Formats: sequence, C-alpha cells, structure tokens
Amino acid sequence: MRWAIVLLALAGVVVAALALHVHYSTTTEPCSINEKWDCGIVNHSPYAMMGPVPVAAIGIAGYAALGVLALARRKKPVLVAALLGVGFSLYLTHIEKDVLLVWCVYCVTSLGIISLTTLSALGWVLIDRKRQPS
Repeated sequence: MRWAIVLLALAGVVVAALALHVHYSTTTEPCSINEKWDCGIVNHSPYAMMGPVPVAAIGIAGYAALGVLALARRKKPVLVAALLGVGFSLYLTHIEKDVLLVWCVYCVTSLGIISLTTLSALGWVLIDRKRQPS
C-alpha cells in the first residue's frame, strides 16, 4: 500500500503543479473546454487563494507530505492527512459546483487522486490492525 500511496502522491503533485501553472498563466489553457469546464475561471477565482497562497500550492505541499509520510511508513498520519485532504477537496468541489458553476479538469482529477489515496490509507491501517495480535 505504501508504494501505491507514494505513486498517488506523485500524481497529485503533478496535477496540482498543472493547476498552479494555470493560476499564474494569462493564456487560454488546454483544459478550457467549454463554458462548464474551464480551469482558467476556477484557478483565477477568489476561491483559488487562501490568503496569499494559491490553493494549488497547498495541494503540492499536501501531496508531497503524504508521499513523505508514506515513505516513512507512518500509516495513521497518512490516513489523517488524506482525510483532511479529501475534506478540503470536497469543499473546493462544492465551490465549483454551487458557487462558480464551472468545473476544473485538474481539480476533479485531484479529487479522484485524494479519494483513492484516502481509501488506500484506510486499507493500509486496517490491514496493519488485522496483522497485529490482539
């Protein structure tokens, strides 16, 4: 499970870096598909920042932390971090769906990655718990 989480974390870093590129870009992005799917609108909205920090940068840091924790075999901290990440991602998905009314391909991909990471972390903790004698 550890290596699956590390690979998912690496994929998350790549996707978040692509979103960060869109955040700082002024050109039309390839992920701007139509009026319902436009990464530029999402990543240039006020919701793309937490104070002075772009949300995509927080994503890069979060995925990197998940990868490091998984490499260090820190099962429970990985699960806690993944749960925080999926909660934050669900909040951002709500903003896309109900406030901005526009979806970002990178954001939806990130939601999938953090969801798989959370399920993997949960499985890792549960498998470890079954292996330990009672």
